[in-house]
Amino acid sequence: MTAATGPARTLRVRWLGRVRYRDADALMHALAERSADDHLLLVEHPPTYTLGVRADPAHVLVPPSEVGAELVRADRGGDVTYHGPGQLVAYPVLTLPGKGTGDQPDTVAYVRAVEQLVIDTLADLGLPGASRLDGYPGVWLGVDGPMPRKIAAIGVRIKRGRTLHGLALNVHPDLAMFGHIVPCGIPDKAVTSLAAEGVPATMREVADALVARATARWGAGLSVERADLAWRAPQLAAFSTTGSAAAPTAVQATSGPAISPQRQARLSEAGVTEGLQIAARKPEWARAKVRITPEYLTLKHTMRDLDLTTVCEEAGCPNIFECWAEGTGTFMINGERCTRACGFCLVDTSKPFALDPAEPDHVADAVARMGLSYAVVTCVARDDLPDGGAGAFAATIHAIRRRSPEARVEVLISDCKGDPASLDTVFAARPDVLNHNIETVLRLQRAVRPSAGYARSLAVLARAKAVGLVTKSSLMVGIGETDDEVAATFADLHAVGVDIVTVGQYLRPTAQHLPVTRWVTPEQFERFRVLGEDLGIPHVEASPLTRSSHHAAQAYERVTSSGRMATADAATRP
Repeated sequence: MTAATGPARTLRVRWLGRVRYRDADALMHALAERSADDHLLLVEHPPTYTLGVRADPAHVLVPPSEVGAELVRADRGGDVTYHGPGQLVAYPVLTLPGKGTGDQPDTVAYVRAVEQLVIDTLADLGLPGASRLDGYPGVWLGVDGPMPRKIAAIGVRIKRGRTLHGLALNVHPDLAMFGHIVPCGIPDKAVTSLAAEGVPATMREVADALVARATARWGAGLSVERADLAWRAPQLAAFSTTGSAAAPTAVQATSGPAISPQRQARLSEAGVTEGLQIAARKPEWARAKVRITPEYLTLKHTMRDLDLTTVCEEAGCPNIFECWAEGTGTFMINGERCTRACGFCLVDTSKPFALDPAEPDHVADAVARMGLSYAVVTCVARDDLPDGGAGAFAATIHAIRRRSPEARVEVLISDCKGDPASLDTVFAARPDVLNHNIETVLRLQRAVRPSAGYARSLAVLARAKAVGLVTKSSLMVGIGETDDEVAATFADLHAVGVDIVTVGQYLRPTAQHLPVTRWVTPEQFERFRVLGEDLGIPHVEASPLTRSSHHAAQAYERVTSSGRMATADAATRP
């Protein structure tokens, strides 16, 4: 992988795996509006019927919920179509040249280019004979015979010279799902797939073939960068541990990390097959200093008096002594039991208790009692709640503002399963900073946080930026990523308008958690900081002990007082 590190335009290709339509749509629109680069997003969707702007609702023949699908409206052209598992959906987000100076791009020419991309890809996969059918967009088979069959749908929109939506190529979907609609509003034509035509290609093979054609067509003169979510692999390597990063003498897995078989399998699937033993000595720069000060004890007593939970304690943060000595703590709301089981996190995972209705006021009391000018509020994930805990976030923000009107409030939220209404509840409370952590690079997402998703997290941040909030995210290093993958993640965060990024060394909480794969040096952290800011992120905080809320107030002041907040860089497009 080659990461671009300057103003040069790049085609960024991402295989994002299974992504809900609404998350992919929010991400696609953010990239089209904010990023100067070109992008090619490749996804599978859960069963979804989409209605284009000219769709006839009568073409949806059964209630989608009865067949396990959802129905959404899209701002593309065309009628109703189906997206689902086994179908490769590609969203090119490109800057197109106009027909002439100051003219809009040629939409018809672009649609034909997308169709040709699919036709060429199918030929590469061993299915020649695909072509266009006059009067019917998309890619077809058997157009000269009695039964033309559609194998790929095309639906696009061009807005201010940027492309939206794209193509859906049937690899091996359940074709019966097309029987519940009038596909693309065409009642007398069949739908087919590569599998139905006798081509047993895997999703990965089809994606690779499409990317090869797309980069040849759209990547000329650009730097091309690709990052993939780990592909499902039938053959997994055994996991081993080493004594230190500098002495990779592997030992048998039986004496290695006591992680669950599921976590071990996900790591191997992502290509991470070695890690450091938990007893391996940390380098000096990765060790936090213990400082029991009067300020630390005062804050601890305040938390206990008000029956509050802090992520500082629950997650074993190495900065607890420094931050508490400075009178800064990160409040954790919605209880202390999380409904997710991320591979890096020490917070308890078990059935949560009911929410405490007094908790927002208790947090506000603590902020007032401590005289905080900057409060950070985070949470456990509450997938058991209809709103994912969003209402409690809003209530806590309002309570703090009532008691301490001058205090700044940063919230570190879960993804609320990407639900727009829940996220809007938090956004409407107007926190000073909306923080949501991407945590790790794309390839490692399933190993590190199997209940979350890279695309969804980018979509959450994009939605927050779209309503004018200062946005922030964080990632860990030393968990199996490469430096180039960190650079690609920086590029994605910048592309959706993130203002502040924090980067820190992953520290393994227990033997049951994911292993550390390397100790990243302070010099490399400085290179990460420079790289992120060179890519356009207004502020990057990077050091071995940096965590999401470490130096949070200083970072906020830097991006707001200096006018460095992220802005759309569309003006830099050629």
